[in-house]
Order: sequence, then C-alpha cells, then structure tokens
Amino acid sequence: MNILAITLLQAQSGAAPAPAGGGGMFWIMMILLFVIMWAFMIRPQRKQQKELEKFRNELQRGSKVVTAGGIYGTVDEIKDKTVLIKVDGDVKLRVDKNSIVRDFTEDAPKA
Repeated sequence: MNILAITLLQAQSGAAPAPAGGGGMFWIMMILLFVIMWAFMIRPQRKQQKELEKFRNELQRGSKVVTAGGIYGTVDEIKDKTVLIKVDGDVKLRVDKNSIVRDFTEDAPKA
C-alpha cells in the first residue's frame, strides 16, 4: 500500500493520523546547528575583525605594513582615513587605512 491509501483509510475510519514525529526535535536541531555555526564561524571572524581594527588604530610612524594589494612599505604619515606609505626611496603612496592588513616588522630582514 502506498501512503495515500493509508491516509484515506485512516480518514474513513475516523482515526486521527499519527503525528509525523520530531516537530520539537526539528527546532532543537536547528538551534543546535545555529549555535555550532556561531561558535566555529561567526565568533572567530568577529574576533579577527576587532584585532585588525585595533591594529589600524594603533598605527605609528615608522611601522612596516602590508596593504591588501600586497604592497610593502613604511608608514610615513597618518590621517583620519588615509595613510602615507613610503615604498622605496622617494616613492610614497597614499592608501586608505582600511587597506592595511598586517604589520611585518617582525618579518622584515635585519639590515
């Protein structure tokens, strides 16, 4: 017999259909899935964003930085939203503060 035939027989006999089961279990699983996603994906990303924002706010003249485009340079001047980076010799670039992604002072070769 198929499900349609069973449902029709139950409707004719007046018996209440059996619950599909797991209605409450579905919501528990959905909540559990959201908590796991938050713990392993959203929370670490927020922490990383806060650390990057703190790094950008604490920039100082002379810091060696890398931009999102892969340009290495030394901070020469800092304004509200922009940073002037000395790249090589007399070459200076003005970049958005949000494009600075990391400090490479520890990675810089000792001269």
